[in-house]
Amino acid sequence: MVLGAGVLLWKLLLLQSSAVLCSGPAGGAVVAEAAVSGPAGGRAELRCQSPRMVWTQDRLHDRQRVLHWDLRGPAGPARRLVDLFSAGEQRVYEPRDRGRLLLPPAAFLDGNFSLLIRAVEEADAGLYTCNLHHHYCHLDENLAVQLEVTDDPRAAGAHWDGEKEVLVAARGAPALLTCVNRAAVWTDRQPLEEAQQVAHWDRQPPGVPHDRADRLLDLYASGERRAYGPPVLRDRVSVRADAFARGDFSLRIEPLEPADEGTYSCHLHHHYCGLHERRVFRLTVTAPAPPPPPPPGNGSRPGGAPAPDPTLARGRSVINVIVPEGRALFFQQLGYVLAALLLFLLLLLTVVLATRQRRRGGYDYSDQRPGRARGKDVNLSEFPVATGDQAFCRSEDFPLDYKNNLLKERAALAQCPPPAKHIDLDKEFRKEYCK
Repeated sequence: MVLGAGVLLWKLLLLQSSAVLCSGPAGGAVVAEAAVSGPAGGRAELRCQSPRMVWTQDRLHDRQRVLHWDLRGPAGPARRLVDLFSAGEQRVYEPRDRGRLLLPPAAFLDGNFSLLIRAVEEADAGLYTCNLHHHYCHLDENLAVQLEVTDDPRAAGAHWDGEKEVLVAARGAPALLTCVNRAAVWTDRQPLEEAQQVAHWDRQPPGVPHDRADRLLDLYASGERRAYGPPVLRDRVSVRADAFARGDFSLRIEPLEPADEGTYSCHLHHHYCGLHERRVFRLTVTAPAPPPPPPPGNGSRPGGAPAPDPTLARGRSVINVIVPEGRALFFQQLGYVLAALLLFLLLLLTVVLATRQRRRGGYDYSDQRPGRARGKDVNLSEFPVATGDQAFCRSEDFPLDYKNNLLKERAALAQCPPPAKHIDLDKEFRKEYCK
């Protein structure tokens, strides 16, 4: 019954006055800048590290969030009154305060960390401090409340003196020291922590502003990775596989190329802790390092032993002949001449074979003289042919046995018909006219 009345009194006093703690300044600003240079073909490492981004994947309530209430009296040092851990454990330091100092059991669920003093005494006056510590996110926040004890109940109340809240409580009456912070980092009302940690790398080619930078990599604490950018650069950049376990998000580029120059940005976002940091690196690619000079001397080793003959192949009995430049040119020209001669012989052989094949096959006959010009084609149908005087006679002898001469005569006429009789009508007409 007494506990229920205390909780009810707590809620009534909480409605009268409350104070909300604010988190630190907004992040997202550039926290580091560096200039990095490396030779072409070498390796460049852009170091981006933050101990606040370390992810241990600890699912236990390991007291990473802690609440402390401290009191500094009018005379004497500050002393610890009570502790409350996110796992639910509560610790009261003074035996006289046990059962008299109360904290809400769901403080890390609703963000209410107010301290209730059930019966105020004269020794309770002083400066109270509400301290919130987040060891995982490296956050520390505090709120101060001044408590004054009076014997006049009509003087009880609360006001703001410009720096802190001043609470005046009557002796023997309950007093509520308000401390409220409902930020997500102090409560359990948020998704998994690994889903809220993101690191990504951007690249700005020379002359490109920051708001138009190209995304290179996205890294998530859950293990997911996404690569962007052109394939020629995507295959040469890498970040450690255990980046979130070490807090090391350094970008390695190997081998370097002149086109890799530009401004690279490392962005760290920890939405759970409210962390937003940016580190800028300006990468410059220099000329490749020259090869080391040959050792001094006439080709001998420092120990006195002669250097191996470069004209001899190791492991084989083969001698490499080095031809001077003049002889090499002569052999080149000689090769051209021999190739032309070989081509001429092939053409000559082809002509000889074709000639012999033509002689074996004979010549084609042509009834036209080569020197005579062709005339006009003659068509026999253009010339008239008198067929009246022509008589066809069969000269074959037919061995026929005729019974009489009449049949024999008819057969002779059939074989050789008599010539056609020609009658000149004009001559007959003139004869009749002259008469």
